[in-house]
Amino acid sequence: MVVIISPAKTLDFESIAPESITSLAHFAKDADYLAAKLGKLNPPQLGSLLDISPKLAQLNAGRYATWKSAPAKQAVFAYNGDVYDGLNACTLSIEEIEFAQQYVRILSGLYGLLRPLDLIKPYRIDMGTPFATPKGKNLYSYWGDRIADHLKKTIKESGNNVLINLASQEYFSAVNTKKLNARIITPAFKDKSNGKYSMVSFFAKKARGMMSRYIIQNAVSDYEMLMGFDDGGYHFNNDLSKGDNWVFTRG
Repeated sequence: MVVIISPAKTLDFESIAPESITSLAHFAKDADYLAAKLGKLNPPQLGSLLDISPKLAQLNAGRYATWKSAPAKQAVFAYNGDVYDGLNACTLSIEEIEFAQQYVRILSGLYGLLRPLDLIKPYRIDMGTPFATPKGKNLYSYWGDRIADHLKKTIKESGNNVLINLASQEYFSAVNTKKLNARIITPAFKDKSNGKYSMVSFFAKKARGMMSRYIIQNAVSDYEMLMGFDDGGYHFNNDLSKGDNWVFTRG
């Protein structure tokens, strides 16, 4: 069983990673290639492409311009968004990090597919960014089926032909699911408000991280064990769940 999550826009390259073990990203050369192309854009061009403020455009233009000498850090400790708040990787044991390294994967617009301990450099580009390359008009075209092909191999090696999709739709759209030949279970997290259950983005993102942590800490290999997930007050809701779209609710 393999778990996939999204990356984060916010990065932490200031704090020291709690683990010294690192690995090299499978698509590291692709990241270098894309970074080199992005490095040719000036701040206004990059700001327009990424739809970010002039201040962030200046920051990221500098990142790409100095890419070769940029610092690197393990992905799971470098990403610093809502999902990673829920995952809280800094408090995982060495054994738990090793489990995550084997069974958790992070989708990335720049790096394609990452293991938690794969080294990444500071960057900013979403999977849905319309960044044209010789392969097409956006990053979906650039990656094609390569993410799915690599993910398929990882799923096969896990010994359980199941993928737990905890990624956002933007990132999961980069995976050609027809190529995986796997059962895909997609959990959703909803909170009760005014008598109705609905998804609140901030809470849902954090819950994806919490479920990832639950899987890691309990070394979950049987997908049915996920029905017992109750962190943060969430519980499996059989009435709202349909097929492999599993809904967890609270409130």
